[in-house]
Amino acid sequence: MNARPGTSASALSRPARRLAAATALALVAGAAAPAMAGPTITFGEEGYLTLSYAFQLWTRAQSYTSPTDNGSMYDTYFRRNRLLFAGQANDLVGFYVQIEAGNDDKLGNSDKEIYYRDAYATVDFRDDLRLIAGRFKNTFSRENLEACLEPLSIDRGEILPYTPFGNQGGTRDTGVALWGNVADGKFQYRLMLADGRQGDEIPKKSPRVTGRVHVALLDPEADYGYKATYLGTRKVFTVGAAFDYQADVAYGNFPERTDLKDYRAFTADAFFEYPTRSGTYTLSGAYFDYDTGNAINASPDPRLPVTSQLKGFYVKGAYLFPNKFLYGRLQPYFRFEKLDFDQPGGAFDQRWSGAGVNYYLNGQNLRLSLEYANVKFDTQHPTNASLQDYDHTTLALQFIF
Repeated sequence: MNARPGTSASALSRPARRLAAATALALVAGAAAPAMAGPTITFGEEGYLTLSYAFQLWTRAQSYTSPTDNGSMYDTYFRRNRLLFAGQANDLVGFYVQIEAGNDDKLGNSDKEIYYRDAYATVDFRDDLRLIAGRFKNTFSRENLEACLEPLSIDRGEILPYTPFGNQGGTRDTGVALWGNVADGKFQYRLMLADGRQGDEIPKKSPRVTGRVHVALLDPEADYGYKATYLGTRKVFTVGAAFDYQADVAYGNFPERTDLKDYRAFTADAFFEYPTRSGTYTLSGAYFDYDTGNAINASPDPRLPVTSQLKGFYVKGAYLFPNKFLYGRLQPYFRFEKLDFDQPGGAFDQRWSGAGVNYYLNGQNLRLSLEYANVKFDTQHPTNASLQDYDHTTLALQFIF
């Protein structure tokens, strides 16, 4: 791995370079940098393998259970439950593997499938020219790229930050990405070529193309992944934008297999965090526009997701107290988002409002969070409980080794 901008690799000790490389690998996957603080096995002059384990244990009380059950729910389960393996073959080539058993024991299902959430290799030619190949985070939205083990609220948005196509609910894809930092990390570019939507129902098998840029106006954000809070360790103001495109992903007339539609998406985002003597202030937001030629409202493929035609935005903010409270630091936060689906009657259109508090006992490695959220729909669905107004309260424990 290349050293951070402005620091020569020779100026760093080998252990420091290994830690920096592991941190960068973790952020590529959206994992927390401290998640790579587990045991490390070294080999040769430059090779190493670092192992880590992380989980988020949630207890949630919700006013409905499922789309067909409007009775309240109380459930404790593993929102995330992961083994992580990261390392370097040498100073040029690295790798990352993440094994997941997410939502284990949710609603009593304690036999969840274990699968590869991420599996990829990295090649770092220079700081301004890097390569990733395999399955990894799609490079479209900032919030999807924010470390899921270093969130601001308990979790990201449930819908907005995830594209309608790709692996694992639109969070990842399989392909290759070129990216890099220029101007001492003030400017970052990314270009990804991936599978996108796949299946027999696709009119033509064309690649998905995703591009993203950002400008860091204060401290650089030079990794592939972002953080949703730096806990007062950096002064950050970053503005970004991205596009997502795949030709011929759907039919406007699915029964006749005619009227081919392209997929296009755009997002713009901003992130600000500033530490002061009175505390650390965080504010971020993003706008999204997903468009598949209105295929969902024609004679659509029944497997075409409703998110293929969606506009929305979110804003979230927080305040981190400057001093400890008993054993840790407190950070109250809020989040608001609005989603507008292009659907007759507006049955899916909704507003999500939430607030909570994080209690950092050992940074992100040991953290407690409590959050309340309320979801209101513009139009109440007559039978689907998940499309009727609801609220939930969540207590979360995060542990990283």
